[in-house]
Amino acid sequence: MRVVIAEDSVLLREGIMRILAEYGHETVGALGDAVGLLADVIRAAPDLVIVDVRMPPTFTDEGLRAAIELRTVRPGTPVLVLSQYVEERYATELLAADSSSVGYLLKERIADVGDFVAAVERIAGGDTVLDPEVVAQLMTRTRRREPISALTPRERQVLALMAEGRSNAGIATSLVVSDGAVEKHISSIFLKLNLPPTDSEHRRVLAVLSYLRSE
Repeated sequence: MRVVIAEDSVLLREGIMRILAEYGHETVGALGDAVGLLADVIRAAPDLVIVDVRMPPTFTDEGLRAAIELRTVRPGTPVLVLSQYVEERYATELLAADSSSVGYLLKERIADVGDFVAAVERIAGGDTVLDPEVVAQLMTRTRRREPISALTPRERQVLALMAEGRSNAGIATSLVVSDGAVEKHISSIFLKLNLPPTDSEHRRVLAVLSYLRSE
């Protein structure tokens, strides 16, 4: 896998590069700010872009806004956003158009190298990987509109775990229920959110987006 990294901390940037190299992944671009990110991605055509939220010159949200611009100009480009906090407005915007191949992880919660690399590889492969705290904060704002309000507390738990990228088996393990129970909850969620099966749409992603974008 070929990766472009935009991270102003030299130590963190170098650390990510070394970790990825140990797992056979190549860094084809490394930037200390978000100004040249789009040009670098166009030049290198990477399989994944890793972006820090707070970058020069203002250290507010330059990286996240650059990621949104990148996904607008080059739709489908896999992007992992790393942050010390949850920027709700831009996180929702990042997920709004297409949540596939997107990740949003909090730096303080990345404690295991193997888990980090696995998340990177999943995002490059088309999955959505969201930190549980990101999901929790986004959901806090989105619980009042129909049809979301029709979901039961257990269905909300299932949907939250879906948003974290858990499989049915992973959800069952987390909630200590059977796989069959999880399947029934998910079927009910799809029904209440009016998401019939189709050949062209991913219902799990649409269900998560519906939840996150509700107000």
